Amino acid sequence: MASTYVNNLRLNEMGTGDASGTWGNTTNTNLELIGEALGFGTEAITTNADTHATTVADGASDAGRAMYLKYTGTLDSTCTITIGPNTMKRVQIIENGTSGSQSIIIKQGSGATITILTGEVKVVSLDGAGSGAAVTEVFTDLSLASPRMTGTPTSTTANAGTDTTQVATTAFVKTAVDNAEPFPSSTSMLFQQTSAPTGWTKQTTHNDKALRIITGTVGTGGSVAFSTALGSGATVAGGSVSGNPTSNLSVSVSGNIAATTLSINQIPSHSHTFPDDIVGGNTRTPNERNDGAVQSNQNTGNTGGGGAHNHSHNLSGSVSGNITAGNLAVGASTAAINVQYVDFIIANKD
Repeated sequence: MASTYVNNLRLNEMGTGDASGTWGNTTNTNLELIGEALGFGTEAITTNADTHATTVADGASDAGRAMYLKYTGTLDSTCTITIGPNTMKRVQIIENGTSGSQSIIIKQGSGATITILTGEVKVVSLDGAGSGAAVTEVFTDLSLASPRMTGTPTSTTANAGTDTTQVATTAFVKTAVDNAEPFPSSTSMLFQQTSAPTGWTKQTTHNDKALRIITGTVGTGGSVAFSTALGSGATVAGGSVSGNPTSNLSVSVSGNIAATTLSINQIPSHSHTFPDDIVGGNTRTPNERNDGAVQSNQNTGNTGGGGAHNHSHNLSGSVSGNITAGNLAVGASTAAINVQYVDFIIANKD
C-alpha cells in the first residue's frame, strides 16, 4: 500500500510495508513538518502580481504550512492568494507584510474570502470543502471579558450614522461630532454675520427692528423702523397737553375805603426850620429886623413817632364765570439720538 498525504498538514502516511528500511527517516521528516506547522513562515509574492498561489507540499518543507504565515513583496494593486490544496482544513495566522499599501485576498475555493489590509494580521480558517472551499475569519464573533489593550490599537471605521454595539474609532467619533445636529429643524437663532451658516436659512420677514425680551408668547409690534426712531436726526412727533389755556372770568367789587386822620404818633418823626434876626445880641422876630441885623435859621424840636395805622372799609364783590380746558399744540422737531447698534440676522435651522 502506497503512502498518502490526505491529512491537513500534508504529512506522509505510510501504507503497510511502505518505506521498508527507511521508516525512521520518513517519521523524522513528519516530525519536522509538524514543528514547521507550529512555527513561522515567510513567503514572497512576485512584484506587482495580481494573483499568487500557496500550495503546501506533500511531505516536504514549505513555508505555507506554518501556523503564522507572513506574505512579503511589493504590490501596486490588490493581490488574490489561493491556498491549496482545497481539501486542507486548518486554522492559520496570516500577515500582510507587503509594501505598496495594497490589500491581499485569501481564498481556497469559490467560497467566501478574507481581505487583509497592508500591515494587518488576521486569524482565518480554511474549511477544505474542495472546489467550493471558503475562508472565514476566526475571531469575527470573539468575546473577551474586559480586554486590556496597550499602545495604539486600530479598528475599521464604521459608516457615519451606524447605530450598533461595535467599537467606535476616533475617526467615527469625529465625523459624528462634526455632523451633530444640536438644534431641531426650524429653530430660530441670531447670527452676527450677513449670510446664514451652512445648514441654516436666512429669514427675511423682519428687517430694521429692535429686540424685545418677554416672558409670555412671542410676537411682533410697532410701526416705526428702528433706524427712523433712533437714528441720526430722528423726528419727535407733536402731541397735545391738557390744561387751562382760555377763561371767561368776571370780577365785580363795590364799596369804599374810609378816611383816617393820623395822630402825632402815627406821623414819621420830623422837625421844622425857621429864620431869626440877631441885633446886638437880642433876638427879634423877622418883622423887627433893621439894618445891620444878622439872620440865621433855627430848627424846632422833633415830633412824630412813625407808628402804623389802619383804614376801615366796606368793600364787597364776587367772581363769576369758568375756566375751560383746551389743548396746547406741540410742534414736531428733530433730535440727534443716533444710537449705536450692532446688526444681527435671524436664521432658521434647515
